[in-house]
Amino acid sequence: MSTITPFQIQVPDQKLADIRARVAAFPWHEMPDDGGWEYGANLDYMKELCAYWVDQYDWRRHEAALNGFKHFKAPVDGIDLHFIHEKGSGPNPMPLLISHGWPGSVHEFMDVIEPLAHPERFGGNVEDAFDVIAPSLPGFAWSGRPPRPWGPRRMAQTFNALMTNTLGHDRYLAQGGDWGGAVCSWLGFDYAPACSAIHINILTMRAPDGPQTDEEKAWAEQFRRDQIMQDGYRTQQATKPQTLSYAMMDSPVGVAAWLVEKFNGWSDTVGDDVESVYSKDDLLTSVMIYVTTRCFNTASWIYYGRREEGGRVLSPEGKRVEVPTACALFPAEMLAWSPRSYVDRIYNVAQWSEMPHGGHFAAMEQPELLIEDVRKFARKLRGQGVL
Repeated sequence: MSTITPFQIQVPDQKLADIRARVAAFPWHEMPDDGGWEYGANLDYMKELCAYWVDQYDWRRHEAALNGFKHFKAPVDGIDLHFIHEKGSGPNPMPLLISHGWPGSVHEFMDVIEPLAHPERFGGNVEDAFDVIAPSLPGFAWSGRPPRPWGPRRMAQTFNALMTNTLGHDRYLAQGGDWGGAVCSWLGFDYAPACSAIHINILTMRAPDGPQTDEEKAWAEQFRRDQIMQDGYRTQQATKPQTLSYAMMDSPVGVAAWLVEKFNGWSDTVGDDVESVYSKDDLLTSVMIYVTTRCFNTASWIYYGRREEGGRVLSPEGKRVEVPTACALFPAEMLAWSPRSYVDRIYNVAQWSEMPHGGHFAAMEQPELLIEDVRKFARKLRGQGVL
């Protein structure tokens, strides 16, 4: 087993002062009027958010909250991997790996880790407890960077090594959204039976034969149209991430605009009011993790890595993920789910849940719905002897 070392987040005061000074000095006078959120991050809102950042936001409070969980680092598969490990209550908690995506981090899981690990503290049943392991993806936040861009399939190899070789689990359940959903898909495809089941709240993978029915073809065409105005960031990060990063590594406001636009556009907001879902503190803590760890560059590499791995198609031969798969469909998900018939060709779907609310960042937007869906799936797995 690898050496596991306790870790705490400790951003130096000087770094915080430098970030605040850069935000305060941003040349707003050189920015023209925008069109609300239509052209990108809303100028008026970004000014408001950055004024709060300079005058009121308290990183130390959120750093302390993050440090309320047990953090560790371990050398895994050539990476100095960071992870939260919250051991569950009771005699037999189920090992659960939860994976974030971009522009996310383990901060997404602040409201789900404790209820998943200790359900009895929230009026639940201790038999539903999980050992929760939440790593930072390689190249993200406090994890080391890979030697070159890795895609989600390569990251799945590292996460399976963390769960089996480093932490000693014979079997585990994996959950994820955004890139975490892709990592989970590859865990279930490449690393069964150690990864015994997966729970995903996004459809990132594709079948090699494409849409077949009229319903599937209609979904594919609508998906294509929906993504026209979303594809700019994805194309840039999948082809020339380094060029973008020169500007972003030098500008906290640039990072904030790039990320906050996604939190607004991909979430189940009321109109274009991003604060109908997130507080300024939620948004700025997500941004500050990227800025304080200087990971914007290497976090964007995953898009380049996925392109090199072959893109979205799970298996050119038409094989599917055969471990039991739970699909949680949140209605405002930016990558809209296909009809069930298409998903069944990619996954062994054992649970299909259509949620009443929520979007792309399910763990932040609708933590209670996500928690209960994961618990429901785990009960089925226990009952069937899968885990």
